[in-house]
Amino acid sequence: MKLTKALVKMRFKQSHFDYSLFTKRKNNDIVVVLVYVDDLLITGTNPNQLNEIRNYLQTRFKIKDLGELKFFLGIEFARSKEGIRMNQRMYGMELISESGLGGAKPVGTPLEMNQKQTSTEYDSWMKTNAEDEIFRDPSSFQRLVGRLLYLTMTKPDLSFTVQVLSQFVHCPKVSHMKVTLRVVRYIKAELGLGLFMPANNTNKLTTYCDSDWGAFLQIRRSVTSYLVKFGSVLVSWKSKKQAISRSSA
Repeated sequence: MKLTKALVKMRFKQSHFDYSLFTKRKNNDIVVVLVYVDDLLITGTNPNQLNEIRNYLQTRFKIKDLGELKFFLGIEFARSKEGIRMNQRMYGMELISESGLGGAKPVGTPLEMNQKQTSTEYDSWMKTNAEDEIFRDPSSFQRLVGRLLYLTMTKPDLSFTVQVLSQFVHCPKVSHMKVTLRVVRYIKAELGLGLFMPANNTNKLTTYCDSDWGAFLQIRRSVTSYLVKFGSVLVSWKSKKQAISRSSA
């Protein structure tokens, strides 16, 4: 609250969509402050304004300037003349180690082609997959899916598979855990793969979206996915199960 008041006093505007984001425009320059608990990211187009803000905050709070951004909330940043690269390589390495897959062979896709995941309710109703037992340690499955969900911050190629797996956290089967471990092996194949923000970019906004047809067998719901690009930079993406069952006219 004190930090918010201090930033507002400096004529920063708090975002209505993300309360941790503050922006300040002056002439043709902009300064952006992102707050997470007691960590701050400060960036902008005018170095003098950045120094002014840092000096002001140092008079109000006890802060430590860590210099150029290299690591934040599990995300690594690498700056070059071409632009900025973001990845979660270290986070992925920890996940591989914790999963006991350090010596496992990497795979080329997070999910096998045409592989359908079903719930225990569906199996019971359809009297299929009787050999596919309930996974006896659901909490470990839930933790792993949660960690994979955070990896989608820089790995949009995981979004669909993680969305599928998240449907079964309440009662996972052995097959669901096998798929989850396959995703970890896929991560191992491209640990440094992430997002790239080029130094020279356009202001063109482009959106793509698509949907399948009743992919979830047990409830006959479809999955919609979208992505938004600002120039060549991927800024938003999602894969989500639709709220209503499929139908045809």
